[in-house]
Amino acid sequence: MIDPGTQSQTVKFPTDISAVAFDLDGTLVDTLPDLHASANCMLADLGMAPVDSETVRAHIGRGIDRLVKRLLADVTVNDAGCSDGGKSNGGPDLAKFEQAGEIFRGHYRKLLTNESRLFPEMEETLQRLRGLGLKLACVTNKTDAFTRPLLEGLGVLHLFDEVISGDTLERKKPDPLPLTYCAQRFGIPPERLLMVGDSETDTLSARAAGCPMICVPFGYRSGMELHELDCDAIVQVVSEIFDLIRPIRP
Repeated sequence: MIDPGTQSQTVKFPTDISAVAFDLDGTLVDTLPDLHASANCMLADLGMAPVDSETVRAHIGRGIDRLVKRLLADVTVNDAGCSDGGKSNGGPDLAKFEQAGEIFRGHYRKLLTNESRLFPEMEETLQRLRGLGLKLACVTNKTDAFTRPLLEGLGVLHLFDEVISGDTLERKKPDPLPLTYCAQRFGIPPERLLMVGDSETDTLSARAAGCPMICVPFGYRSGMELHELDCDAIVQVVSEIFDLIRPIRP
């Protein structure tokens, strides 16, 4: 069932679309299991207590550095019994943060596609969109060193015309640059680039870029409720986007 966006709906559907940009974590792929495992491996190496998957879920979406920093702060707060971001116990200083980041990345490289899987109907939807002549992009805050191997490991890298990672440009989501750059690469105006995502990071980027925005319900929203996201529509399964678009070849 398709739900209208619950905030400032700016697009009337069906709308003319020439390309679709998909977020990665929580939209294309359920990456939480491997991110959670990598986080706990990192914490164990640092002599720190493990965290549950919901703690990791809350910090997905703005890149590994932010994830690691928030995990270190959370564990420090819990261990210290304080609520000042860990500062009263020293907090994650720069050296520890950098060490933790390297440890996390080392584990994540090994676990990247261990349990991560495409969400239901995703591969079929990508193939159908390409069959309609639409351009496809993956626009993520995950660094390229993980983005392309993940997509390739899941067998869908070849379906994307553009892969814009968190370190491709000088700014990443929620800045509009990744989406405006993507539209330029496809030679289309932003209003003909549909963004499909799962978080406020995606919606803020799409709104700032002038792209129509559709949210999926199965991702990682940093503690926000689905109805709080500023999008034009919510689809329960990704294949419902075909009811919302009129394909226009670039």
